[in-house]
Amino acid sequence: MTAIESPCILVCSMDIKTGYCFGCGRTREEIAAWIGMTPQARRAVMEELPARLSTIERKPRRETRRRLIARTRAGEG
Repeated sequence: MTAIESPCILVCSMDIKTGYCFGCGRTREEIAAWIGMTPQARRAVMEELPARLSTIERKPRRETRRRLIARTRAGEG
């Protein structure tokens, strides 16, 4: 039996509208329970993630430092 790795991509921010993580698409409950889930339960969640992620509006809710720097540099030109 092979272990199913976490789909986490270290973008841990929840979409208020859907309740899904912007990074991986899991709910808070699924994230918290992941370690204790059976491989079958993990597989079931993993199968749902692509559809979930397609429902999330992937806009950052706040300006990131990287984007601020890029915007500032663009304005200096």
